[in-house]
Amino acid sequence: MTATPPEKSPTPAPAADGRIRVLLADDEEMIRHGVRLILRHAEDIDVVAEARNGAEAVERAAAQPVDVVLLDIRMPVLDGLAAVARLVRLDPKPQVVMLTTFGDEENVTRALHAGAGGFLLKDEGPQELISAVRAAAAGDAVLSPGVTGHVVKRMLQGGGLIGTSSATAPADQRLAALTGREREVLAMLGAGLPNLEIARRLDIGLGTVKTHVGRILEKTGTASRVQAALLAHQAGLGGATGAAGA
Repeated sequence: MTATPPEKSPTPAPAADGRIRVLLADDEEMIRHGVRLILRHAEDIDVVAEARNGAEAVERAAAQPVDVVLLDIRMPVLDGLAAVARLVRLDPKPQVVMLTTFGDEENVTRALHAGAGGFLLKDEGPQELISAVRAAAAGDAVLSPGVTGHVVKRMLQGGGLIGTSSATAPADQRLAALTGREREVLAMLGAGLPNLEIARRLDIGLGTVKTHVGRILEKTGTASRVQAALLAHQAGLGGATGAAGA
């Protein structure tokens, strides 16, 4: 039997007070100011750092613990598409949510391919923004309803999902190493269920769900739960409702 190497921490250790630490990256001061004011009303969220471009975002996320990065796509020096590819390689890595505008589905698709955990329209309401930050911090996908259908269709039509080298294999081959329980969890990811609901349906702990998700990403070569959900669709997995053994 070979020894199992220690797992890398998939997310930063939580703040001592349990608050969600946010890094806000946008080259427009007015956008940053507006988002900061909205998040200030959430008692469990702190904007701990800001950046004017992608290079600053990567530097500041590497220098201090950050749970969620709100990242604009179009920025100088290093744009959001290049920045997300670097952010998801940090250890531990923050959850990255792209800030976008309607009609920019192509760049959103590229960001999701690079490993972003979701996207949010800049004109979403205050409560939607706060909810999105909380969902991202919990490890759930963040998909803005206004453009989700267009983005998912574009990604599925585009063929394989970019990830590790195994991402070029057919969907069924990429699922071959999954246990029965991991396939159940993957099916629920494909159905868009958040971690808490998956835990409830399978009658397991939230931490166990997160462990399963991490193993699914590693085994399938996907970089985010969004990519894993799309892989579930490619493999023909529907929303599982049962509770099989691990």
